[in-house]
Amino acid sequence: MNDPQQKVLNVGGNSKKIAIPAQYDGWQHDLLDIDPSNGPDIIADAREMSALPAASYDAVYCSHNLEHYYLHEARKVLAGFKHVLKPAGHAYIQVPDIQQLMQHVVAKKLDILDVLYQSPMGPIRVCDVLYGHQGKIEDSGEEYFAHKMGYMPSSLQTLVLSAGFAVVALSVSSLNVTAIAFMQQPTEQEMSIFDIKFQN
Repeated sequence: MNDPQQKVLNVGGNSKKIAIPAQYDGWQHDLLDIDPSNGPDIIADAREMSALPAASYDAVYCSHNLEHYYLHEARKVLAGFKHVLKPAGHAYIQVPDIQQLMQHVVAKKLDILDVLYQSPMGPIRVCDVLYGHQGKIEDSGEEYFAHKMGYMPSSLQTLVLSAGFAVVALSVSSLNVTAIAFMQQPTEQEMSIFDIKFQN
């Protein structure tokens, strides 16, 4: 998995200063983003990835970006992932887990403006997870920073499988759900590296 020729496309990652998972250490890391301010390698709308060269990446990494599209648009984004991935490639997708968020809000009796946790961007409120970071939307004036869809583990799995990926792995962490979607059955090495259960 650490062949220096392997390439990962970071979709909507904002900046290469933001770390990506250690599984991609040593890979060629290309950043695709619609916002040109942080110098992405590819300035593009993720809904239009079919315009990129086909089968050119071993992996797509997409953290906290898929929720910025309406459901029908997310299907286009996932189709773009499949388009750029090599036959043995995979997509690593992470989104906020709305199921955990709802449980946390009810258990703690939180208001939509209450702070959930502190981040490098400052305090993150319930509304920021649901609708997008309000300060960033206000400061930028850009609607693409808004959240237009939310996911729970089951809905994310259903969406990814319906996009035509052969196998999807799910992992849940604090307020996040991760799906690793493979174009074909993963090898034992890939399964051990990601260390999560795979479901057909």
